[in-house]
Amino acid sequence: MVGVGLYRDTGVVLRCQKLGEADRIVTLLTQRHGKVRATAKGVRRTTSKFGARLEPFGHVDLQLHTGRSLDIVTQVQTIDAFGGDLVADYPRYTAGCALLETADRLTPEEGEPARELFLLLVGALRGLALGQRDPHLVLDAYLLRAMVIAGYAPAVTECARCGVEPETPLDAPDGTHGFHRRFAVAAGGAVCDDCRPGGAVVPSWWTWRLLEALRDGDWTAAEQSPPDARRDAAGLVAAHLQWHLERQLRSLPLVDRRGAVPRVDLEDGVPTTGAEGTRRPESEGVV
Repeated sequence: MVGVGLYRDTGVVLRCQKLGEADRIVTLLTQRHGKVRATAKGVRRTTSKFGARLEPFGHVDLQLHTGRSLDIVTQVQTIDAFGGDLVADYPRYTAGCALLETADRLTPEEGEPARELFLLLVGALRGLALGQRDPHLVLDAYLLRAMVIAGYAPAVTECARCGVEPETPLDAPDGTHGFHRRFAVAAGGAVCDDCRPGGAVVPSWWTWRLLEALRDGDWTAAEQSPPDARRDAAGLVAAHLQWHLERQLRSLPLVDRRGAVPRVDLEDGVPTTGAEGTRRPESEGVV
């Protein structure tokens, strides 16, 4: 029975920092209480009963005591130890670090419920740990769907400014549809010809299709995408996320991808790339 001032929840450890000689401050994203910062007393001692359970990537069931400024962890049980599978694989590990940092940045208010984001994070970490999908696709799918939950996902199938949907080309494959030609981070994603701002970029059809597939969880289509579309989609997703967060994510440049990810310039919101013909600012001659 949980007493007065005690509560139980499940959470994912996002980050840890040292406190004093033996304690640690743990930041968690929990299912019912949102982001929680709590003190774990004595966890850095070798005799600690649950020190190893409170590490980043840990999916835990825990009991906490409400404190004045920081809650106090009193019990911890491991549900999933995702870190053990991720630390041995650098691409999956760096993608996982980006997941944790994004979840932390998207839940700035402590104590605010964030159940959807919590469940999305657990599912993404489980997907990385199992190793059955490309870790970079898992990461980009998480970033897109987390932005959907937060309310500022990029427009993909309609103009971000006027809402008009693109016409389906006559030569489009059965069951597919067209996309607007241009993507503008500052405008909110896809833009039609009438709404396009200066500096918009022109993704390939496969890049658009991949963005849609990752947002909607269509893994069949996502895994059919070519490498250049994956690279360009990653650049657009990173640019859009960091534009809205108004800050760089430290973990994204460390993600080990095949081929360079386009640089994100937050001053004008225009991602740039040296890839041949796939995605360049219109000022360079793409019309």
